[in-house]
Amino acid sequence: METGCDSLKSFALDYIKDLKHRLSTLDIECVDRIIDILWEAYLNNKQIFVMGNGGSASTASHFACDLSKGTIVDGKKRLRVLSLNDNMALITALSNDLNYDAVFKEQLINLVNPKDVVIAITASGNSPNILKAVEYARQKGALTIGFIGFDGGKLKPMLDEYIVVSSRNYGHIEDIHLILEHMISQCLKQRLISEN
Repeated sequence: METGCDSLKSFALDYIKDLKHRLSTLDIECVDRIIDILWEAYLNNKQIFVMGNGGSASTASHFACDLSKGTIVDGKKRLRVLSLNDNMALITALSNDLNYDAVFKEQLINLVNPKDVVIAITASGNSPNILKAVEYARQKGALTIGFIGFDGGKLKPMLDEYIVVSSRNYGHIEDIHLILEHMISQCLKQRLISEN
């Protein structure tokens, strides 16, 4: 008879096995292209905006922190990064006075410029507030990047560049999105260190 501990161990081993498989299928060339887009934004003093809902909101905040603070190199200018998830007064005001679908787009109306970069992090690729913000960003000439799950949803064809974690497990999708943000941030820091 399988005990609770045996069942947990089996679940954990299966979870890790599937996570390793999903990681092994990542398109590293796509990751490299995203790093190049962010590098160009840095070189041209453009802004980078990051957004997501739920667990992806946490990843967006984390990514903004790592791009802002984690890439600091003495004597070098810094990346200009903002998470659209982090002003709760503004998010609740927009949600209350307009609707939740507007929370990211309305912030971009105030801030986004041509050639800025907007990064959308979403498991489903179908969140209305993400779709509206990306649509607006494209209209304003910003570059759009997505970290997506499932099959990419409605968001995928709207993006300039994207990484799809082809899984239906939110845990795996969010785990890998976090790994991607760490990988990208650390790679950008290495570029800054080696830049003459």
